Amino acid sequence: MVLEVRSLRKAVVPSTLIENPSPGNLQSTRLALHVNEDGSSCLVYIASGCHVYKLLIPMDNSSVSEGKESLLIPVQTQVMDSSLVNRCPHRSEIQSIVLSETEIPGHSVLGSVDGCGHLIVSRLDTSGNDIDQLTYSVLPRDSGVGESSWAGLCFSRSQWSMAAVARSFCKSIDVYDQDIHVRTLHTLWYPSSLNFLENSGNGSGDSILAVAEGCQLTLWDLRMKENGGCLQRISGSLGDIFYAVCSSSTGNVAVGGADRTVTIYDPRRWAPISRWVHCSKYEITGLAFSSLDPDYIYIQGVDYEVIA
Repeated sequence: MVLEVRSLRKAVVPSTLIENPSPGNLQSTRLALHVNEDGSSCLVYIASGCHVYKLLIPMDNSSVSEGKESLLIPVQTQVMDSSLVNRCPHRSEIQSIVLSETEIPGHSVLGSVDGCGHLIVSRLDTSGNDIDQLTYSVLPRDSGVGESSWAGLCFSRSQWSMAAVARSFCKSIDVYDQDIHVRTLHTLWYPSSLNFLENSGNGSGDSILAVAEGCQLTLWDLRMKENGGCLQRISGSLGDIFYAVCSSSTGNVAVGGADRTVTIYDPRRWAPISRWVHCSKYEITGLAFSSLDPDYIYIQGVDYEVIA
């Protein structure tokens, strides 16, 4: 199976929608996308400052042009509609947003977390509207006291109500079941990315959490009490910080960061099975396995370069 690009679009966010964009953090994940079922358009969610914005962009099929070295050239397109997502604003700058599917077809959940660890989750329909005003908000355990820093968020794929929130300066990860606090995990280094494993191969479901912290990849079992819940700790090159971690539908875990290298681990023995050295020009800040073929992975660099 060979993946082919069917459409590549470039749209400009209206200046009237976001007049003064906030800078965010190096590894901020402040963009989420949902493609409509017929593939004719997509909803793009962008966070800036304390708010989340929604844009409707057309995705009609068109030929994809290539430039030098097979670089893809995007087609300029217009934003069909844009608006502010009607929900309670955060009190500090949003660091991460995540859009996840639910068990109900056509419904999804949009989560956002700010630099103080304040979590807001909304359930949305296919048009991106809030369903029955089903939105809940969770304050951090320390009520957000202290300096704001990067914060990350991920949802369990088998149980959308389960969410994990990482806070960099606090070196902590809080796990919630909707608005109920389940557990707090304490990392040794500053966490920079986290992801629930889809299939760990040991019957644990989505109870395993992969975390990039400093130059280490750590695995946490939410059911385990020993060692603070830390199941495995894998060290990378000293001084090369990991900025991104993700898992595939087969359970493999990929990690990348400052060394511009992607390493893929086998969850059954936690040994590297593949390594793509210097695949990006700059630091790697985003990773995602293909939902169509887990043998493919998308890599995002700090300069917005995307490689597959």
